[in-house]
Amino acid sequence: MTLEVDPPEPPELEYVDPNEYEDATISADGTDIDYRREELQGFLEDGAWEEAFELWLADADLEERAYDIARDLDLFAEFDFFWDDFADRVGYHAPGIPEDWQTREYHPELDTWGTVSSINAELTEFGQIVSEVLKDEYIDWEAEYEPPEDLPDFD
Repeated sequence: MTLEVDPPEPPELEYVDPNEYEDATISADGTDIDYRREELQGFLEDGAWEEAFELWLADADLEERAYDIARDLDLFAEFDFFWDDFADRVGYHAPGIPEDWQTREYHPELDTWGTVSSINAELTEFGQIVSEVLKDEYIDWEAEYEPPEDLPDFD
C-alpha cells in the first residue's frame, strides 16, 4: 500500500536546544553551539525535504486516514533538524501524538492506540530518512569536533 499524497511544506527550523528533547542528547561543553539550522533550512527548501518524502512514501506503512490526521495536526511542521558536530550527523526531533490524546480530544478521527502508534512510528522513520538525505546528499562540511588526545587506545 503506497500513499499517494503531496508532501507538506518543510518545517521552519527555529533555535531549540536539542538537549531539551526527551529523544535527543547532544554532547556539549557549555559553549555556544552552531546547530547550522539556517543551512539545513536552505537544504530542506532546496529539495531535501521532498526527496526524503518520496523515499519515505515508497515504504511508509501508514493508511491515508492516519496521514490525513498527521497533516490536520500539522505534525510535519513540528520537525526539528540540527547539526550534531560531536556525532558528525544531522540530528532530528520527530513530533508525535502525546500519550494523553484521549483525554485531550486531540483529533476527532483519532480513535485507537494503533493509529497513534502508527503515526508516531512513521514520523520517526521519516525524520531518520530526512536526516540521512541531508547528510548524504546535501552536507559538504566536516565535523569540527576533535576528541581529546588522552582517550585510551582500544586497538
